[in-house]
Amino acid sequence: MLDLPPVLATENVVFVTGAYRRTMTVSSLETFVETGVPKGLLADLLRFTGSQPKPIQGLLKTEVPLPVTLTSRLLNTRIGEAILERASAIVYPLRAPDAGVVAMRSALVLGVYDNGGKLTPISFLKAYPAEDMAVNIPQLLAIVQKAASISDLVRFFSDAPLDGLR
Repeated sequence: MLDLPPVLATENVVFVTGAYRRTMTVSSLETFVETGVPKGLLADLLRFTGSQPKPIQGLLKTEVPLPVTLTSRLLNTRIGEAILERASAIVYPLRAPDAGVVAMRSALVLGVYDNGGKLTPISFLKAYPAEDMAVNIPQLLAIVQKAASISDLVRFFSDAPLDGLR
């Protein structure tokens, strides 16, 4: 028989900001999803931010139904490439940051396929083809801030100031 190397899956999510790194294991996230009891870095983060575990557990349980073929086709279009390029500035293989687009595409397609046509954060992590997946905190916060400012802008224009113009 063929002697094939084992397929990699993410074991650690490494939060990176400059020279500072903190690691959370995927197995601790899986345990949290199943039990609702946070451990390790996740417990520290929840305590530090004053967040309740239930909403985070619910977020990690979120399932997005996606057709595998359509997902793959979309990710191989110019729009898909642009989205993957931006996302890979935030999430990328720790030891091979230039492979972020390929790793992201692979994790999305395999995460949907391996989970019966549904993508979850855990199925994404289990399909991500690098032992250590980096999350660039400054890039993530910049995107969150832009998203917040866009939603504030939409809210501003949809609230009272335009009521007289309708």
